[in-house]
Amino acid sequence: MMYVADEKRYETMKYNRVGNSGLKLPAISLGLWNNFGGYDNFEKQREIVLGAFDRGITHIDLANNYGPPAGAAEENFGRIMAQDLKPYRDELIISSKAGYYMWPGPYGEWGSKKNIIASCDQSLKRMGLEYVDIFYHHRPDYDTPLEETAGALDLLVRQGKALYIGISNYDAQRTAEITKIFKELKTPFIIHQPRYNMFDRWIEDGLTDVLEEEGLGAIVFSPLAQGLLTDRYLDGIPEDSRAHRSEIQFLNEENVEGTLSIVRELNEIAQKRGQSLAQMAIAWNQQQKAVISVLVGASKLSQLENNIKALDNLEFTADELAAIDRILAKKK
Repeated sequence: MMYVADEKRYETMKYNRVGNSGLKLPAISLGLWNNFGGYDNFEKQREIVLGAFDRGITHIDLANNYGPPAGAAEENFGRIMAQDLKPYRDELIISSKAGYYMWPGPYGEWGSKKNIIASCDQSLKRMGLEYVDIFYHHRPDYDTPLEETAGALDLLVRQGKALYIGISNYDAQRTAEITKIFKELKTPFIIHQPRYNMFDRWIEDGLTDVLEEEGLGAIVFSPLAQGLLTDRYLDGIPEDSRAHRSEIQFLNEENVEGTLSIVRELNEIAQKRGQSLAQMAIAWNQQQKAVISVLVGASKLSQLENNIKALDNLEFTADELAAIDRILAKKK
């Protein structure tokens, strides 16, 4: 059956301007980091992506290494694009990234011009697209001159392969340095994608100041700290949990058990707000002035729908924020 998007898709989603640019992103964006690889059920992936668009999530975030295996998320998204979303291409913001390991040899990762141009070409091919809306450098490369990395990203825009440029995982100083180069090149550099959540607030130590000063937006990933900031672990670790799997470094039994008492206290505040812990965690991220969108992943559509409900209550009282800070201060 041919997919037809929900006519009411723009009625409830909130859209925020990205820094000083003309671009707006939904307050919640869909990231295809996990659950969209070659080992995941394709029909379920399709249901999540189309369900997201039906709810006003116009931004789909990818990277060349998303899968597993690397490249698989872009290929699967390319199938959904060709099959269902092609008529809606001009309503979608699609992003990809380069910088992590993709192929053997000296040009298969990091930030050389060779890697960035080849990576973007490969990503466009996998997704069946003529251009991406945002192309990111995925991680800083301290062995390549910033001028080379910035120049390669600028070239993508001039070649018509990307409309806007972003960076990810750069610290405050490096962000300020590359911003200066982009300004000289007149590159449409508008966005930074850092990790940010209640348990990992590193961006508050200088990065958000740089973003605000330079008129850049932040789209944050891992808002739920890989599931720690959800009600999934309130009663300990379920048998089928990812926390039992050794290959997921951010999420392990020690992490879960070390945060349980804090998570339970945060959950009490969320309940008083009429939210789930995950919804409160997503809303809390949006208190940060520089944050214009929160990237969420999903293994099923119902999970995404629950996360979107965070937008029903984005306001925090000063007392609530102070209480959250007091609880978080207990985390070693």
